[in-house]
Amino acid sequence: MSIDPGHRGALDVYVPLVDWGARFEAIRAPVRLRIDLQTIDRTTAQGLAQGQSLDINRVRADAEDGLRAFLLKLIALTVACSAALGLLVAFAIRSRRPRLRWTALTAILSSLAIGVALIVTLPPRGEISDPQYYAHGPDIPQALEAVEAARRSSGVLDQELDAQLVGLARLVIDPGRRQLLRDQPVITVASDLHNNAVGAALLEKLADGGPVFFVGDLTDRGSPFETRLVQRAAQAGNPFVFVSGNHDSDFSSRELVRQGAIVLTRNGRLDEDGNPTGPVINKIAGLRVAGYDDPYERRMDESYADRYVPEPDPVEQDKFLGWLQPLLGKVDVVMVHQPVLLAPALAVLRDRPPPRPVVFLVGHTHKADLHTQTGVTVLNGGSMGAGGTGNLTENTELGIARLVFSLEPSFQPLAADTVSIDPGTGSSSARRIRLD
Repeated sequence: MSIDPGHRGALDVYVPLVDWGARFEAIRAPVRLRIDLQTIDRTTAQGLAQGQSLDINRVRADAEDGLRAFLLKLIALTVACSAALGLLVAFAIRSRRPRLRWTALTAILSSLAIGVALIVTLPPRGEISDPQYYAHGPDIPQALEAVEAARRSSGVLDQELDAQLVGLARLVIDPGRRQLLRDQPVITVASDLHNNAVGAALLEKLADGGPVFFVGDLTDRGSPFETRLVQRAAQAGNPFVFVSGNHDSDFSSRELVRQGAIVLTRNGRLDEDGNPTGPVINKIAGLRVAGYDDPYERRMDESYADRYVPEPDPVEQDKFLGWLQPLLGKVDVVMVHQPVLLAPALAVLRDRPPPRPVVFLVGHTHKADLHTQTGVTVLNGGSMGAGGTGNLTENTELGIARLVFSLEPSFQPLAADTVSIDPGTGSSSARRIRLD
């Protein structure tokens, strides 16, 4: 509830959810009393959806009680402020004539008079009727115009109102057709820790014992020291699934396997000796998962030298497309560190959508992102290490994502949650996007 002085006396009831309101000229004071209905009683809404009736008298009583309490506090505050200001002026001009007791008494009586005037003119009185409707939403104004047209033609009402109510009905019906997310399986998606041991501990907490799919750049160089520093990340998920990034190495991948992680490569799942002896497509958390190791990962026999090429390499992009095409229709989730490797594949899939939904989990950019096209979802959780210890000057938020999906009757991505946390202030934001 709020009061705006300087307006023609009116009571406004506004509903932000549908962006429309009603105005009643029921106040004699030159103010506008505005009531914004900003909350929804979920239990009542569910009851209405199930055909229960609404207790209008209880709603009216609650509204009157709330309005009465607001006006009483407002009038009391106004009188108190007026008296305080009046007494301040009285003390400021005190002299023998006029005496302080007369000026103070005048201030108090004036304040009480203001209070009485507010009590008489501010509360809505009499029958509240003949509302003036106003709105800014795309559907409501036209629907209201249709109501006005009913006075001229019932046919206009039937045609126009029906057309507009389709849009309003869609607001209710479409969500009702979606699957419930409660009790659906969820995986945590993370990447680009870059040696941030604090981020590793946070990842373990956020995963809460569920599966973690880590899409590369756990370290900065993949050296033995760095690998020992962040190898606890392999315990963050149950299981912890990993593909290498350009800042990881063949050594770090092998050590993660020995810590119990599932490490995927384009040639299959790694064993403890670092050999891809397992299958290319693995059943993990009910999903059919394949991973593409980064073509620029560092190598132990090259002293972990940087092999990254900043410019996109068409040869590597074609290699990825050739690897992917036989898997389409057989795989649910594909993990690949660099989004740039996907570009030709996404173009092909745009022209020829896959026979079954496929989700690509990517990283590298340090920015949360979600891209969708027919049958395809590309999800980037951002940087789990907020850029990492080697990028202290990089203004990067700590980011993580979660993918909600169903497995019955077949794999279907339902929603993607992206979460970002400011490492300086701790403030965070989250966003959920439905994928169905």
